[in-house]
Amino acid sequence: MANILIVSAHPRLEEDSVANKTIVEELSKLLPSAEVDRLDELYPDYVIDVSAEQAKLRNADVIVLQYPLWWYGWPALAQKWVEDVFVRGFSHGSTGNALRGKKLVVSLTTGAPEAYYGADSVDINALLTPVTATCSLTGMEYVGALCLYGVSYANRSDEALLADMVSRSREHAARVAELVTSL
Repeated sequence: MANILIVSAHPRLEEDSVANKTIVEELSKLLPSAEVDRLDELYPDYVIDVSAEQAKLRNADVIVLQYPLWWYGWPALAQKWVEDVFVRGFSHGSTGNALRGKKLVVSLTTGAPEAYYGADSVDINALLTPVTATCSLTGMEYVGALCLYGVSYANRSDEALLADMVSRSREHAARVAELVTSL
């Protein structure tokens, strides 16, 4: 089996997340040999250990980037991770080929329902341009994105909606694990 790295980029996974936390926990169970990189635990101060992160990426064949869509992009912690770790000479440039050929899967959650991201509204694929452009620059293979829509904070106040969010998050994790193991 491929070496799998799951990068959880929710900046407050334990305190503020139901869906992302459930997905990361389920992926840990479904892909027990995968390395889980909890950026929120490792870098609460946003000071990234670049060499450690680069070593994890070098070792990975498949990278799963798990994060909530915040203000139509990835959270600041994910942005900082990319800015610090994906540097010339490592990920790109004449000698930067450490990521070339690695597969990237995006596992994404949104607060808004899927209908919000329909043809007449916000194009979810356009919001992933930073991811696809990063893959293009680094030579990673962008496998695609799996989105879990409608997991809003507002749903936490209702027990039935909360239970549904947890159930859908587990189902989402199963889809991600199935995709990853098929690669």
